[in-house]
Amino acid sequence: MRFEPGRLVVHRNVRRGRIGWVRPARVVSDDDRGLLLWVPRGSEVASETTDAGVGMRAIPFAEWIVSGYRLTPARWQGPPLLKFLPVGAAHSVWLFQDEQGHFAHWYVNLEEHGVRWDDGGLAGVDVVDQDLDVLIHADRRWAWKDEDEFAERLDFPEHYWVPDPDAVWAEGKRVIARAEAGDFPFDGTWCDFVPPVEWTAPLDLPPGWDRPPAR
Repeated sequence: MRFEPGRLVVHRNVRRGRIGWVRPARVVSDDDRGLLLWVPRGSEVASETTDAGVGMRAIPFAEWIVSGYRLTPARWQGPPLLKFLPVGAAHSVWLFQDEQGHFAHWYVNLEEHGVRWDDGGLAGVDVVDQDLDVLIHADRRWAWKDEDEFAERLDFPEHYWVPDPDAVWAEGKRVIARAEAGDFPFDGTWCDFVPPVEWTAPLDLPPGWDRPPAR
């Protein structure tokens, strides 16, 4: 399925049938290359926390897996960003802006490829975030990110949602090679993106954002 430009959708991370985080976004484009989304600053988001309101990254994974959880709404505090989900790829590429609205860097989110759904009034794409990431600077210098979290969680295979860590590392290395070569989407595409004026207002989570995962 394809999503029409301008449509409001939700980008969600799911973990073994549970929703990990949700972000509303506007569809910039959706074509043979993949899905491009825009998330304005201040948009309403939600993420999984313990019953005490603590996020997964704030406590050891051994404590997290025995905690109760809930989805806690908040506001996106990061800068406005584009998210590109290539067709069939095990990663997405996020383009961050600085405070002046200029391109700052790419962020490669390693994840199982997205599964789309469309309920008519609301649509979205569900991914499985695999935690390991790559930060790629504007000059294409790069660095792995969150290796410690990835290693910590792999020690709990009965609870973790990444069955093949070698495949995750391999995907990251493939994307790094593309970035070093300046291949799409690391060739400057979308680095000068300016959203329509009416897209700069924060988005609210639409009704149905917490519907059961599609994967």
